[in-house]
Amino acid sequence: MQRSEIINWLRETDPGWLEDLWRLADQTRRENVGDEVHLRGLVELSNHCVRLCGYCGLRAANAGLQRYRMSDDEVLRCARQAVEFGYGTVVLQSGEDPQLTGQRMTGLIRRIKAETPLAVTLSLGERDDNELAEWRRAGADRYLLRFETSNRELYDRIHPPKADVPSAAKRRKSDRLAILETLRNLGYEVGSGVMIGIPGQTFDDLADDIELFGRLELDMIGVGPYLCHPDTPLADRRAWPDAPAGRQVPADEAMTYKVIALTRLVCPLTNIPATTALATLNTDYGREWGLVRGANVAMPNLTPPKYRILYEIYPDKACIAETGRKCQQCLSDRIKALGRRPGAGRGDSPNYHQRLAADGTSVP
Repeated sequence: MQRSEIINWLRETDPGWLEDLWRLADQTRRENVGDEVHLRGLVELSNHCVRLCGYCGLRAANAGLQRYRMSDDEVLRCARQAVEFGYGTVVLQSGEDPQLTGQRMTGLIRRIKAETPLAVTLSLGERDDNELAEWRRAGADRYLLRFETSNRELYDRIHPPKADVPSAAKRRKSDRLAILETLRNLGYEVGSGVMIGIPGQTFDDLADDIELFGRLELDMIGVGPYLCHPDTPLADRRAWPDAPAGRQVPADEAMTYKVIALTRLVCPLTNIPATTALATLNTDYGREWGLVRGANVAMPNLTPPKYRILYEIYPDKACIAETGRKCQQCLSDRIKALGRRPGAGRGDSPNYHQRLAADGTSVP
């Protein structure tokens, strides 16, 4: 797809034309990844974080947040529930928590792999190469790390350095694209993504992001609207104004569907989730409309409700009071109502298998 086409679709508002985009994305999804919707059981095992991201409720400086860490036994109970519900994957997600050490996570990954048939996806922030390699050897299958925006200036403004490192290290900029390359070289299925509607983000920036998805050959791509927590510096929009009139990307539902659809067209073999953020914007149909506009993955939450309410990246998250069982039943019913079916097995990315074959590597 040409860059001019991407930008034209991002700016398109005519419902009739957009119906053409939805149909094309859904057809591309069906032809390349099928009708199964793969369910990933999400476990938010810690809300501790050393980052100072200007929009996120987990940021280290948020003194009003009650912090928690789940025990290994609590995480294992969630993993067993994932097996009971027929999920093929458990996703271990947290803030960037230094207490989730390489050794601790290695032990946890090994227990999950020994006691369940699940694929293990990690989303633990920026970690050093040795930890990533150790977790891969322990059996971790996938890693998710959003690069958030390909505009470096934009990224640096919303992602200040860590709160707990020496000043010299603080001045060292993070390089998430380099980490994604490390993950690929280690044999992980690699996932990334962006936020949509960051203050100052232009349509050109977002087109750059979508083009970068294709160049990175990602196996999983998650996109979602910019949702700012009220207890953060960027909650006051005067702290950082929007792009000039007519250039600012809106952080809304419609734009999120456009990016999902365009991502499917640019990366036809990639796994793309209909995210919780979509369900937050539209409780009734957000996930469903994501699934009929290019997405093929959903992430039901297995985190115990007493912790789930504390994992407040942004306010008013969907489904924070539901049990894991209720979430599973609700999502399964919604998927079947679309004429689709919950996926069976691990639900590996077809893109992952294709690039392994291209690299001459056997599938693990």
